[in-house]
Amino acid sequence: MIITGDDTEELSQLQKRLPTEFEMKNLGGLKYLLGIEVAGSKHGIFRSQRKCTLDLLSEVGMLECKPADTPMMQNHKLGEYLDQIPMDKRRYQRLVGKLIYLSHTRPDIAYAISVVSQFMHCLSEDHMDAVIRILRYLKGSSGKGIIFSKNHHLRIDGYTDADWAGNISDRRSTSGYFTFVAGNLVTWRSEKTKKW
Repeated sequence: MIITGDDTEELSQLQKRLPTEFEMKNLGGLKYLLGIEVAGSKHGIFRSQRKCTLDLLSEVGMLECKPADTPMMQNHKLGEYLDQIPMDKRRYQRLVGKLIYLSHTRPDIAYAISVVSQFMHCLSEDHMDAVIRILRYLKGSSGKGIIFSKNHHLRIDGYTDADWAGNISDRRSTSGYFTFVAGNLVTWRSEKTKKW
């Protein structure tokens, strides 16, 4: 359980009462949880997965790679290529799975990951190259994350977009959305749309 708040007296009373009902101990301020690093300040809370990113780059031997400016080539045309050499499916699926986990604090890679995850069953050199490009992008931006700032409003904003019929194999679209509460990004998703 994670408890937060500004009223120190109320938090102190809660900390005294909870052990009478539950077996627990106070571990202090949250710093690291499930691979997510948390840093708080008077301006807000910053979450990142820098260590996980660097561990992944080290695992695949890319700590010294040349960084990429973007997670995916602009106007990419990934599809199912039956004429290309098949790649190691298990390695690809493992890498994409780890990238999906990293997207919890990195919405900037959500679209690229949604695209490469569409080809888990039929992958080729181009798909693995796209995954490598995401890793190269992470090399140059390993310290990025999400900040939850203290703002004086509770306005909710949402944005959506689609690459209308962007998949060259089946002409399906990939769409995505972002939702902000009080100016802070709280939800995001990118997915391939269903056929109608």
